[in-house]
Amino acid sequence: MRRLFAALLLVVSLAGCSAAEPATPPPAFNATDVMFLQMSLDYIRQGDQVVATAEKRSVDPRVRALVTELRGQWQSESGTMERWLTGWQQPPSADPDAGAHAGHGDLHSLRPADLGDLEATKGADFDRTVVSLLLGHLHNCVEVSRMEATGGQYPPARKLAETMTTTRQDQIQRLLALAA
Repeated sequence: MRRLFAALLLVVSLAGCSAAEPATPPPAFNATDVMFLQMSLDYIRQGDQVVATAEKRSVDPRVRALVTELRGQWQSESGTMERWLTGWQQPPSADPDAGAHAGHGDLHSLRPADLGDLEATKGADFDRTVVSLLLGHLHNCVEVSRMEATGGQYPPARKLAETMTTTRQDQIQRLLALAA
């Protein structure tokens, strides 16, 4: 009886070992999702240089309100993007090699000269420069978001891209009204 009990105990304990919990599959994402997040984070870092300066120096309250809005959105979006990339074990920045970006077009970044021009302007010229820089910058953000919406695989990233496209297009319209 002891042998039977010991054998039964051994079978039960081995059965428990083989019935391990299945591992949770990683979220389904693709290279477009990763590139969207990395490029968006880079655009946020660049744009933040413009909005941080504009928050301090803008003389037009409409410009000041818009850059404050952008900064808040970018802070929220970047936290989400960084969490996803970390969870996927992907770097927060894209490969700096220019050849690595050949597949997504030639979207321009803000250049040090653009930021230098911004620093050198004052008053109403400053606000016009901010509006001009942000128009081009937000247009590029929309293009990257559209890339994700059409080629991304991770549903939450696609949803974020759609929301960003709608929001940025509204902001572009408001900037255009300011530029007129």
